[in-house]
Amino acid sequence: MPIVIIIIIVVLGLIAINLYNNLVKLRNNRENAFADIDVQLKQRLDLIPQLVESVKGYMKHESTVLTNVTNARANALQATSINDKIAAETELTSALRGLKVAVEAYPDLKASHNFIQLQEEISDIENKLAASRRFFNSATKEFNNAVETFPSNILAETFNFKREPMFDLGTDQRAKAEEAPKINF
Repeated sequence: MPIVIIIIIVVLGLIAINLYNNLVKLRNNRENAFADIDVQLKQRLDLIPQLVESVKGYMKHESTVLTNVTNARANALQATSINDKIAAETELTSALRGLKVAVEAYPDLKASHNFIQLQEEISDIENKLAASRRFFNSATKEFNNAVETFPSNILAETFNFKREPMFDLGTDQRAKAEEAPKINF
């Protein structure tokens, strides 16, 4: 009889070890997914000053738009935690949308070779960011599922694994994103 108890304890121990290791792998996968977003954000942050400079000459009276983009970029550079980076990146995305709308009023700028090249590069990075965000949210969903489902939720609580937030627009930004852009000439 004692051998059966020992075997059961060993099997339960192996299951617990497997569940714990799975939680660690999922957490690391989520962090790696955000690192991919960080790479794309860094590229975008590096391109923004070039874009702003190429637009400045054409948009002298649109300084508010350029200031918003510059401030949002500065906030993104200063963000340290994943949640701070998500919030700062969302602010920057919103500011860049405002810049795109303002640029529509300047046909000469839209025809400028440098501007077109920068716009294409930023568009490419935005597409890569969208793909990276989807991967991050998928990794977060897997991690959250493991943290919340039985029996791994028991170990998750014991070892302080917590549900993590998805990368989303947030309520304020979602409302703005659903509005049609206003173009003024």
